Amino acid sequence: MADRSAASRPAASRPPALLGVAHGTRDPAGPAAVRGLLARVRALRPSLRVAEAYGELVSPSLEEAAAVVDGPVVVVPLLLGRGYHALIDIPERAGRLPSGAVTARPLGPDALLADALAGRLGAMPSVRRGNGGPPRPQDTVVLGAAGSADPAGAADVRAAARLLARRLRRPVPYGFVAADGPALDDVVAEQSRRGAGRVLVASYLLAPGRFLDRMRACGADAVTAPIGAHDAAARLVLRRYDEARSRIAEPASIS
Repeated sequence: MADRSAASRPAASRPPALLGVAHGTRDPAGPAAVRGLLARVRALRPSLRVAEAYGELVSPSLEEAAAVVDGPVVVVPLLLGRGYHALIDIPERAGRLPSGAVTARPLGPDALLADALAGRLGAMPSVRRGNGGPPRPQDTVVLGAAGSADPAGAADVRAAARLLARRLRRPVPYGFVAADGPALDDVVAEQSRRGAGRVLVASYLLAPGRFLDRMRACGADAVTAPIGAHDAAARLVLRRYDEARSRIAEPASIS
């Protein structure tokens, strides 16, 4: 006899649901990218219940999404590094859910994200100067990030740049579009002055929004698409879920 689907099994026997919580943006392309990523997660693990939520600006909120999920949840911040939302806002809100929840650590930095960034670089369309295609030896790749006021978040971006440099086997400087630190515009301009063939920005963003708009205006020859629904990112979401799932309290046994 075939196994019953996860949806038809009693709640007590099902694994916790995965609640992916993205930051949120008013750009409709942002939630579309999040939904695409979570669709890849479902495709990789069809038995897992996967729900979508946002920290702000977009519905459903974390609380709204959790209210329609039966049983405990593992909240996975769909964020690329540490900061207020990953360390304080989302865990505190998840801790108040009546159904029981644990919060996973944010997605980045991780070598799987470097794989996704390399994939986006290899799939770039034509650029303003020269031929399109993946980075050439004479080109410079810059990691473009939103940035964070939290020193831990800035450290995560530096680590992400090192991971991408290792993946591409070339130096990868980094720049921010929304935080103190090396400004992406300045980093791109400096690399151009040094005579780089092209300056290509790998956008360290999960989804489109105002940060991507700023990156596209930084003066680079090309800016990659956000990470979005890349298989490496989907595998990383499941890794974070699995890491946190063991912290869900087991239901008390009935004697």
